[in-house]
Amino acid sequence: MEAGALKTQSAGNLLDLSFDELERVLVADGLRAVHAKPLWRAVHREGATDLAGCAHFPPPLQRWCAEAGWRLEVPPVSADTASSDGLTRKFLLKMEDGQTIETVLMGYTGRHTACVSTQAGCAMGCVFCATGQMGFVRHLRPGEIVAQVLHANRQLAESGTRLRNLVLMGMGEPLHNYDAVMDALEIVSDTRGANIGPSRITISTVGVVPGILRLAEERRPYSLAVSLHGADEQERRALVPASQRWPLADLIEACRHYSSVMEEKIFFGWTLIAGRNDSVETARRVARLLSGIRAHVNLIPLNPTDGFAGTASAENAAYDFQRTLLEAGIPSTIRQRRGIDVAAGCGQLRAERRAKVARN
Repeated sequence: MEAGALKTQSAGNLLDLSFDELERVLVADGLRAVHAKPLWRAVHREGATDLAGCAHFPPPLQRWCAEAGWRLEVPPVSADTASSDGLTRKFLLKMEDGQTIETVLMGYTGRHTACVSTQAGCAMGCVFCATGQMGFVRHLRPGEIVAQVLHANRQLAESGTRLRNLVLMGMGEPLHNYDAVMDALEIVSDTRGANIGPSRITISTVGVVPGILRLAEERRPYSLAVSLHGADEQERRALVPASQRWPLADLIEACRHYSSVMEEKIFFGWTLIAGRNDSVETARRVARLLSGIRAHVNLIPLNPTDGFAGTASAENAAYDFQRTLLEAGIPSTIRQRRGIDVAAGCGQLRAERRAKVARN
C-alpha cells in the first residue's frame, strides 16, 4: 500500500491474531509484511494500549492503525485488590460485552506467575469452586485470554519485571475451550512478544478426557495439571460432577497415555477437605490409583466459598496425607493458599461483587 488507497478487510481485535495472521492481514491491506514486527512488538512486548500513540511506527503503519478499523482490546479494571501478603493481586476485568473475568498475579522469589481465565463461568460444576457454582456463560476468545497476560505484564512493568510463568487455572475449563486456548498460548509464547516459554505454561483441567488425549496427539509442549479430588468414582462424583461424563477410570487411562506419549510428569491437584477426602486411607488409594504414572500431587487446603459448607483440612491431616503419598513413592507438595483475603480462589471475587450488587 505504501502509496495508494488502503484496502481494508473485515476488522476485529488485534489480540486474536497470531504473528503469521497479522502478517497476512497487513499484506492483504497493501502493506509489506515487514511492518508486522514493530506492530507485534508494540502490542505484545511493550504493552501498548493505544496504537495512535505509536509515533515511532513507519508512516504506512501509522496510517493503517488509524484507518483500518482493527481495535486493540484493553479490558477496563472493575476491581483491583492487593492481598495483605504483599505478593498476590487480583483483578476483575470487564470484557466488551460486560462480562467480568478474573486474573490473579502472584509473586514468588525471583519470579511472577499469572493465573488467567479461559471462560466466563464454567460448565464443570465442581461443588467447592465459586466459578463452578455460578454456571457457564460463554467461552473467551483468544484475544480475551491474551489481554489478561498483557494486563499482568503492564502491572509488572511498573517495577521493571515481567511474567515468568502462566497458569490456566482461573475461571473456566481450558480444555472445554480448546481451540481458543491453544491459539492464545501460541500468541503469548511467541518469542517476539510476551515470550513466555511453553515449559512455563500450565494447563489445568478437571479431567476433560478428549482434551487430554488431543494434547498428547498434537504434542502440545505445555505442562498438564489434572484436578483429581477423589480416589474412587463415588468420592469424585460427589465433588466433581464432570466425572459422570468422563469417569475416573477413563481419566486415569487418558493420563497414563498422555504421560507415556509425552514422557512428561502430570501434576495432580487434590483439594483437601476436612473429613471428606483427607484421611490416610484415602491417600493410600490415591497412591495406588497413580501407580505407574509420572505424577506429582499438589495438595491444596480448601479455599472456602459461600456455596460450599466444607472446611480446609487441619495442618496435621495435610502432612499425614502428604507423608503417606511420599512413602508410596508419589512426589507431593502442600501448596500455600494465596490471597485468601482478596478472594483469590477461582471465581470468588466475581461472585462476591455480584452478591454485593444484588444486596444493594
